[in-house]
Amino acid sequence: MRKKPRGALPRLIGVLHLTPLPGAPCGAGADPSCLLAEAGERAVKEAVMLERAGFDGLIIENFADTPFFKCTVPPETVASMSIIAAAVRESVKIPVGINILRNDGPSALAVAAVTGCSFIRVNVLCGVVATDQGLVDGDAAMLMRKRMELSAENISVLADVHVKHARQLSSDDIALAVEETALRAMADAVIVTGSTTGRAVDLGQLKLARDVAKKHSIKLYAGSGCTAANISKIKPLVYGVIVGSAIRKGGMAGAPLDHAALRAFARAFKR
Repeated sequence: MRKKPRGALPRLIGVLHLTPLPGAPCGAGADPSCLLAEAGERAVKEAVMLERAGFDGLIIENFADTPFFKCTVPPETVASMSIIAAAVRESVKIPVGINILRNDGPSALAVAAVTGCSFIRVNVLCGVVATDQGLVDGDAAMLMRKRMELSAENISVLADVHVKHARQLSSDDIALAVEETALRAMADAVIVTGSTTGRAVDLGQLKLARDVAKKHSIKLYAGSGCTAANISKIKPLVYGVIVGSAIRKGGMAGAPLDHAALRAFARAFKR
C-alpha cells in the first residue's frame, strides 16, 4: 500500500478548548453522556466559527480535564476525544489536529488516525521536563514507530520545545532543542511558547529558534501569547501561529470564543 502524503500544515491554527470530558474532576456529578454532548456541541460550533473567521486549521484540546494525567489518559478520554474529533471533522473543511494533555502523544495519534485528522501536538516529544504533573520525558522512538504501525505517516507531529508550564532539565539552549526535536526526534514542526498559557513568546528566544529553523528548513510555530496587537512582530519570525486565549471572551483560556476577537485576530494575521 502506498504511503499517504502529508498535507500542507496550516499557518493560522485556532485552539478548541473543550469543556470537561467524562471522568474529569471538573465535571464531577454530571452524567457522562451529558458532559460529552455539551463538549461536542460547543466544539462543533466553535470549529465553524474558526473556519468562517478565516482560520485555516484548528486543534482540539482536552483543556478542562485538570488535573492532567502525566502521560497516558484513561479510555473514557480517548473515546470522548474520538467522538468529538469525528463530529468536528464532519463540520469543517479545514485541517483538524489533536492534543491530549498533558503528554499523551500515542492516544492523540490514535484519535487522529481513526477520525481522519491531519496533525497532532505533543508537548514533550524528547528530553525531560519538570512539570506540575511530575517529571515528563519524551518518547519519540515509540511515537514515530506507532505512526508507521498505524500507516499514519500522513499525520504530522507538531512538537513543543521548552514547553510552557515546565522547567527544562536537559538543555536551556533553545536552538539546540529545535534541532534535536526536528532532526533527531523527527517532529514535522516545532512550537515555541511563553512560560505559561496566554503568555507571549520571548522575541529573543523566538529569533534564536527562527535562525536554526531557517538553517534546517524546519517549520516553526509560535504557540502561546499571540494577540492582534503583537502578531505583526511575531509573524515574520515563524511559519505559523497557534492561538487560543486571545480569541476568547475576556482573553481567558477556556472561555467561549468571541466573534469580534476572532475576526480581529484573523485580520491582523493576514495583513
